[in-house]
Amino acid sequence: MEISNYEVEKSDKITLLFLSWRDIQAPKKGGAEVFTHEMLKRIDFEKYRVIHISPSFQNSKDVEILDNITYIRVGNSISVIWEARKFYMKNKDKVNFVVDQCNTHRFFTKFWVEHKKRIFFIHQLTREIWFLNAKFPINLIGYITETPFLRLSKNDYTMTVSESTRQDLLKIGFKNDKVRILPEGIEFEHWKEEEFSQKEKVPTFVYVGRFVNYKGIDASILAFAKIKKEYPEAKLYIVGKKNDKYIENNLKPIFQNENITWGNREENRDVTLFGFVSDEEKLKLMSMSHGLLFPSQREGWGLIVTEAAAVGTPSIVYNSPGIIDAVDNGKAGYLCDENTPDNLYKLMKRVIERKDEYEEYRENAYRYSLKFHWDKTAKSFDDFINEVIKDR
Repeated sequence: MEISNYEVEKSDKITLLFLSWRDIQAPKKGGAEVFTHEMLKRIDFEKYRVIHISPSFQNSKDVEILDNITYIRVGNSISVIWEARKFYMKNKDKVNFVVDQCNTHRFFTKFWVEHKKRIFFIHQLTREIWFLNAKFPINLIGYITETPFLRLSKNDYTMTVSESTRQDLLKIGFKNDKVRILPEGIEFEHWKEEEFSQKEKVPTFVYVGRFVNYKGIDASILAFAKIKKEYPEAKLYIVGKKNDKYIENNLKPIFQNENITWGNREENRDVTLFGFVSDEEKLKLMSMSHGLLFPSQREGWGLIVTEAAAVGTPSIVYNSPGIIDAVDNGKAGYLCDENTPDNLYKLMKRVIERKDEYEEYRENAYRYSLKFHWDKTAKSFDDFINEVIKDR
């Protein structure tokens, strides 16, 4: 597709140009892409027009309209920066705001978009994750350049999703009066308490997420191994698209060393690898479990924690940026003192043995989850744009 041929029609609506390295249809989409789409599809399209530019992927459509959002896909993760600039230069008089969504990838809009039109959007800083998820020298380059690249946007109006990330940004020079938190949301309606699934008869925990180093599947299994020694019938469910290489290299050695059996859902093993499941089954598995394990090193928020709470299951989490917000600093979930499998194990043991305390955490987590819905996120975004317009 030749993006310079795409011309935006004149409109009285507020035109928003979102730039991202992935969109909601991309094979490697994550929480950031879900957040953006779920928020934008709920805004008032009598007031707004939204165009989203991101790289192409295999079998992707060049232009696609989803939920009133126009998705344009062009180039790769590098060339899309130049293509987005060409698009903007051709249509700049018809674009009111350009939103640079940072997820390690940057569009460097500081150098080609006027200050009054720039908005920065970031879920989380990467920091130590560079060394957990990338190899040398990419990890070192990414770590060293992250802060200087972020500071390019320190004077722009900025959207983020948690107080943790907001504080990270303020520490490197972002302006206190320009950084706004847009609350996370969940797509489904919170279950009523009488709709919660009956908990499994044996101590059961669940991990839901990607198979990557910083998310902590290995820590979950190591903690479960200690629980298993005291409660031989205990079970661990792992839900998420399987990565066979990660299982072979990272998880299988732990299974073997700890004498833990593992297999697919058809097999009655200590650890069940469910793989990718439907949203309905994911919620049921979480509701049936006694606790969600989420020992991630860093998140923008930790949406799965809120989802689990909304179906009656509290989470046991690492004391990490973003996740502490999702458990309301330990009031709406179990928060580790130290980010170690041993601390995770101790809290799993409390879930099993302190039943009255468990019911309190379960209730607190559910009540806290009621504050979050994508409709509220969309309303906060509208308020933010109105504020920017008023200021400029």
